[in-house]
Amino acid sequence: MVNSLRPASLDDALSFRSETQALPFAGGTDLMVRRRGYSGTGPQFGEPILFLDAVEALKGMVIEEGELRIGASVTLSELLNFSPLPKLLRHAVEGIAAPGLRNRATLAGNIANASPAADSLPPLYVHGAVLVLASVQGERFVPVEKFLTGPGATLLAGNEIIREIRIPLLARDALIYYRKVGTRRANALSKLSAAGYAHGLHGQPAEFRFALGAVAPTVIRLSDAETLAAQDAKEEQILEAAGKVIRPIDDQRSTAAYRKQASLNILREFLRQTRAAVK
Repeated sequence: MVNSLRPASLDDALSFRSETQALPFAGGTDLMVRRRGYSGTGPQFGEPILFLDAVEALKGMVIEEGELRIGASVTLSELLNFSPLPKLLRHAVEGIAAPGLRNRATLAGNIANASPAADSLPPLYVHGAVLVLASVQGERFVPVEKFLTGPGATLLAGNEIIREIRIPLLARDALIYYRKVGTRRANALSKLSAAGYAHGLHGQPAEFRFALGAVAPTVIRLSDAETLAAQDAKEEQILEAAGKVIRPIDDQRSTAAYRKQASLNILREFLRQTRAAVK
């Protein structure tokens, strides 16, 4: 039997989490798969489960102080129904699973699952998204890029829950880019995914951001390549810098060689779009 807790308030949720180290459960779409049992048996949970669906403080979305603030229990379907949702993130969320799963899955859960192939993460990296992590001791703010430390591994402490995701809004006149490569057009896990942002100034990109998923132990920003692109370096120099940090693996969905070449081709495409846009 699973020991479950269902707090009605954020304070209660934090107290339960502190006292029991109960496992936070929002949508559960990743968690139930990770804890699946043998055929014909239920998921395996050794620790108590902290159901967060009744905590109103974890629901809702608002744009405030130049950023979109998303409660940790907001589902992906609710995100898509929020008209001010940034286009870059919208493109990614639209490609996550099927509508039935999006009705349960949360953005916070997609982050906390810490899969290098999570579709939402490259856009969140490009936006510079920050997590608000809450505990009975207070709150701390951690960039999504630093929160993820490896496949399935994060900086979330045993007494913390994700309270909110804060996503800084990008310049309205910026060029944005999203690309997901999968076996089919819909309901596919990513072979790789990419997100890009370029904001032009005086005929060249003053700011350039590019993130890739499923090509390293975590989603990565191509920092050196970004710097070169903003300096209007030659395309091959930028691609060479990018290639040094792209470290994919062979697995059941794709090969390392394919992922690396496809990543460089996608970056090349975005570079050419960027340069065409700022001329």
